[in-house]
Amino acid sequence: MSKQSVKKGDLLIAEPFLGDRNFERSVVLLCEHNDKGSFGFVLNQKANVSLKDVLEEDILEDVPLFVGGPVQQDTLHFIHRTPDLFDNTVEIAKGIFWGGDYEQLKAYLRVGKLQEQDIRFFLGYSGWGEEQLDQELGQNSWVVSASDAKFIFDTEPDQFWRGVLRRMGGKYKVMSHYPTDPRLN
Repeated sequence: MSKQSVKKGDLLIAEPFLGDRNFERSVVLLCEHNDKGSFGFVLNQKANVSLKDVLEEDILEDVPLFVGGPVQQDTLHFIHRTPDLFDNTVEIAKGIFWGGDYEQLKAYLRVGKLQEQDIRFFLGYSGWGEEQLDQELGQNSWVVSASDAKFIFDTEPDQFWRGVLRRMGGKYKVMSHYPTDPRLN
């Protein structure tokens, strides 16, 4: 089996029949990948709660939350495309930033300075131990694609999985049409 190369900022697209309910038809933004392990956020799994439900502070907008992955689902993370608004932000890929000053975030949310389409919030994250992701890539569990800030922030989450595969074209475009359960086809 051929192993795909992967780097920080890439998208991991779950192969259609991965068999892990945590990652079924998911698209993960890889925020770190090194010798010690990897982590990222599932971009297309909406949580059953919104940001107002988990913050003690009052905010103007009722912003949706996403399940970033099965690890530490009691933690809140965010990515955005507004680095000029935050101190201490980390660039993940061109136009995609992770985190920032939490006090600034709360202030911007209170006054409506942040637009929903410029930020994504996650409960928990997806994590892989040392060499674990490389092993999964060698087993063809994931398809790797470059990330695109416009696509990530402007695409409806339920369109991510198919949308990324369609953009890749060829056999991946065909893969985007695979049924969720082939026995029902």
